[in-house]
This record gives sequence, structure tokens and C-alpha cells, in this order.
Amino acid sequence: MNHMPDWYSDSQAADGENAVRVEGLTITAPNGRLLLDGADLELAPGRVTAVVGPSGCGKTTLLRAVTGALPGGTERTAGTVTVLGQDPLTLPAPALRTLRRTRLAYVGQDPGSGLNPRMSVRRLLAEVAVDPSREAIRAQLAEVRLPVDSGLPDRRIGGLSGGQQRRVALARALARRPAVLLLDEPTAGLDPALRDEIADLLRHLAENHRIAVALSCHDTDLVARIADEVVDLTGPRPKATVPGPRAAEEPARPLSDGPPTLTASGLHAAHTHRGRRLPVLHGIDLALAAGSGLGIVGASGSGKTTLLRTLVGLHRPTGGSIGLDGARLAPAAHRRSREQRRRLQLVPQDPLGTLNPSRTVGATLRRPLLLHRRTARAEAPARVLELLEQVGLPAASADRYPHELSGGQRQRVAIARALAADPDVLFCDEVTSALDADTAVAVMDLLTDLRDRRGLSLVLVSHDLRLVADRTDSLMVMSEGHVVESGPTARLFSSPTHPVTAALATGIPLGG
Repeated sequence: MNHMPDWYSDSQAADGENAVRVEGLTITAPNGRLLLDGADLELAPGRVTAVVGPSGCGKTTLLRAVTGALPGGTERTAGTVTVLGQDPLTLPAPALRTLRRTRLAYVGQDPGSGLNPRMSVRRLLAEVAVDPSREAIRAQLAEVRLPVDSGLPDRRIGGLSGGQQRRVALARALARRPAVLLLDEPTAGLDPALRDEIADLLRHLAENHRIAVALSCHDTDLVARIADEVVDLTGPRPKATVPGPRAAEEPARPLSDGPPTLTASGLHAAHTHRGRRLPVLHGIDLALAAGSGLGIVGASGSGKTTLLRTLVGLHRPTGGSIGLDGARLAPAAHRRSREQRRRLQLVPQDPLGTLNPSRTVGATLRRPLLLHRRTARAEAPARVLELLEQVGLPAASADRYPHELSGGQRQRVAIARALAADPDVLFCDEVTSALDADTAVAVMDLLTDLRDRRGLSLVLVSHDLRLVADRTDSLMVMSEGHVVESGPTARLFSSPTHPVTAALATGIPLGG
């Protein structure tokens, strides 16, 4: 890595002292519900601390409390928080802004939603950087392994992949040269090679620049690799389940022996920057049969998310065609029929940006049920509860708003919303990256069951190659917008013919 020793200030907490100390912290929602119960946390210069536990246990709430940014209406009912000698929960607004700008950096779980979509990457970093020079910005981007010679510094966030957005947010945080760095699921949505490089970067920042680092994380391998201390917030939680009562009453839908459900031919797509097209997809061909499972893998930025968005009509292609049951689809979703839109559903990588903040979870799930006539109005409340149960959320979640949920809970709501439309093809973009291991397995069991019983076709984009190996029939490997290899999953992982596939397949056990 291209480390520069004078990029980061010396820690502003003396060696042997804690930069952050949290003792017995209890946070409650306006209705009295506990968001965090008696949590303790100590962050020291040069140390990496991992905060672990199931989705919804309070990991994000704990990190946000350290920044003094609790969700609206919540309050501290017990405990203390001290950051570099100050209590961020009682600081006046000007002093809190100074603390965040100069000494404390936080990268949230959905970093793309917090980045100004009108600003270029370069401007996003220069806005907060201690050194806003062109050379320093390029070096900071290289530090988080983003390409600096491909026009990326001048692109806007909407033209980047989810993994690239996450690294821009990390670079923006580091550009402040903080004493304390807080990260909420920093490697979610990154391919294994990038995950390992970001892990090495965090260790470097802690050890060489004496930064106190804390991260929430579901990746047990990552935690074991980089954490000096682990804070476990595990507690009682709802059990994630597989299909509920309604599912048991539905007869299995036989798989089609006819033509493929979804096809794409010669698909091209591009992003536009300053009036110039930047090609992203190059001649993609695809054929997906009813009830089949397709895995799409490749490095961050290889075009996987753009491909899914193009297929569902959210990104207009520049060439090629898309068909559904032999009928050609309009390139844009708003020109497709309601029934065509219902049949193709996307679960995005960033659920916070796609959930209406003014709607409760219950209202969010009722809307597709009624819009697509999947249930009678009188039966909608019961069906909402079944959908919540299927994705492992308690019934009380129906009355909550997106900002009151953890990242993993929002991801499950996004899955439930897509399932409410009763789709024929479900596109999943890193849907398990924000889930703990048990919930991820339960959700994938649910989707596999829907494939078996109802002929649901599943398209799975994931950097979790074990999940792809176990849950898909066929595989598409992408690199720089091209499909470099495709075929049966087991064959490609066991006998790859392309170097990209071989690099991905290293160490992946099949048939687990």
C-alpha cells in the first residue's frame, strides 16, 4: 500500500490512556424499547476493537453514541460516554461539530446514502481533507485501493459500485486525519481481496499512526484477523424462520420446461460523466430458466450491480435487448407494464436509500401487496406479519420506521418487500452482507425454499463465494464489464479456465 507517514496526526490521547470509554450505556426509544442495554466499550490508540453480535443488538447505536449522533427521539437513560475527555452526548453543537471534523471520523453502514450525489469523488474528499491538494487526494484514494488513472476521481457517486462507494467514504473519513475511527460493517459488499486489503489498512492505521479503531462486523474471519479486543453485544433476539403459515397452504408450482423466463442479448450499458459515456457493460448475454439459481461474481466495480439494475429497468441500456417469457421488455421500468415490473424484483445493496423514511415497515410491505393485488385489503395486516416472520423480524417491526432499524433489519425489510410482490425472478445484490451468520442462512433457506416450491428464479450477486457455491446452479464471472466465463457453478469453481475465476475459486469448498 502507498502509505505516507505524515498523512495522519499523532493520536490525541496519550499512550496508555483510552481515547474512548463507554460504561454501562443504556439507550431507549421513545416508546421505552431498549436499543442498547448496559454496554461497555474502551478504545485505545493503536488498537482495533470489533463490536459483534446479531442484527439489531445495538452495534450501530453504540458507535453512533460515541459520535453524539443518536437517532431522533432516543435518549441515554444510563451510563457514560467519554471521547478524548469530552461527552459527545452533552457537547454544544459547535463543539460537537469541531470534534467530528478534526478528531473523530465515522463511516456508516450505508455510506453511499450519506455522500452528496452532485459532487465528484475528488470534491467529496477535498471538502473535508486536511490536505486538499490534487496529489494528496489521489494518494488517499490509492490508499483505499481505488483506481486514480481511470477517471474515477472526477466521477459522481451514482457512477460507482457499492464497494467503490464504501471505499470513497472510508477515504473521506481518513482525509480528516482522525484520532478515533469508527466503522459500521466496513467490508460489507467488498470482494475477498479488497476485504483483506482494507483489513490490512485498518491494522496499519492503528499500529503505525496510533489511531483508535472500532468496527462493527459480522465477518468472524475478519474479526479474528485484525481485532485486538472484541465487544460482544449478543442477547435475546427473535428467531429467524423459514416460510410461515401461508407458505404451507400454497401448492408447489412446477418448474417450467419451456423457454427461459428471462433473457438478455448483447446488453451494453454506460454511465455518463460531463456529457461523455463511460462504458460499464459490454455485450452481456444471459438466459435464466424458471426455478434456477444464477450466481454473478467478480471484483468490486466489475459491473455486477449495473447489470442487475439494467435488467429490472432502473438503468437504461445503450444496446442489446431484454426479454421476459419471449416478450421484449422496454428498456426503462416506467415503460413496462405493472405485471412485468411485479415479476422482476430487486433487493438492493443499500436498502436505506430505497426505503421511504416516512413510511412504517408495515406500510412499506402493504403497498406492494395491494398494488400488485397479491392479497385482499382485509388480509394485508396478517400477510405483513407473515412476511416479517419469514425474514426473522418481530411483529413489532411493523410499527417502526427505517431509521429506527439496524442495517441488517433494513436489509430484511427490503427482502420482505420484494417477496410481497410475489415475483418470478428475484435479483439479490449482496443481500446477506449486513446480516449475522444465522440470519443470513435462514434468509437464504427461505429463498431456496421459494425456488423449490414456486419456481422462483434467483439471481444472486455476492462476494460470499461459499454462499454462491452452495446456493446456485450456474455461475457468471465478470471482469471490467465483460463476462469472462460462465457455466455450471460446480464446474467453474472446481475447473476454472479463466484466471479471474481461478483467483476467485481458490479455497472455496463445494457441496457444503
